[in-house]
Amino acid sequence: MERKAVTKPQRRTGVREAAAQATRDSILKAATKVFARYGYDGGSVEKISKAAKSYDRMIYYYFGSKEGLFIAVLEGIYQRMDDAEAAIALDASRPVDALTEVIRFVLGYYRKNPEFVTLLNTENLHKGRHISKSLRAREYSSRAVAIIEEILASGAAQGLFRKDLVARDIYLLIASTGYFYTSNRHTLTAFLGEPLESPEAIAHWEDFVIETVLRTVRADEVQDNTPPHEENTKWQKSQPAASRARSS
Repeated sequence: MERKAVTKPQRRTGVREAAAQATRDSILKAATKVFARYGYDGGSVEKISKAAKSYDRMIYYYFGSKEGLFIAVLEGIYQRMDDAEAAIALDASRPVDALTEVIRFVLGYYRKNPEFVTLLNTENLHKGRHISKSLRAREYSSRAVAIIEEILASGAAQGLFRKDLVARDIYLLIASTGYFYTSNRHTLTAFLGEPLESPEAIAHWEDFVIETVLRTVRADEVQDNTPPHEENTKWQKSQPAASRARSS
């Protein structure tokens, strides 16, 4: 009599991997909120595991240590900003519009993601000792600078932008105007006696930053002594007609 082969049940590795990834993502999400609220020192493993509805041992299993988890959180916030920036449809052949769109994106991203700013403040209090151990963070910064470098090169080739510009400097200029305004909005509101979070104040600052950056990058031959109105007309005529990029 022929014996039938017994089929062994297959391991559901795909399900296990999905469950493991879900647990890891849950811990990361909870850690982002806890670290943003309590800082690195106050964001204990116990608080994070409780917020994630998980166990302390799972944090050590997936991330090795509290520091390892914090580094992963920092990498995550950089990656999300990098992904959002990469999703912008930029046309480097129209450098004025492209640079304007980058400025609007950066300022808008800081404003819409206060946890990003808070976590960077926390890491700066620790003098960057955690993020300095991450190799991935450098990948995200290099892409952001590369985007600006391409735009500046296009503008220089068209005679619109200066040829001596350093992309890193322009990136720092844009980032600093957005970061400082967002991270200090509460104290500056009290100090200046003006509501810096009102839609009017935000729109005014955005327009001011755009004008400041564009004046910084303009080619020397454009920066002459013509009256402001004529100067703006000359600047705008150098670009194909197009509506201004909307806020991100």
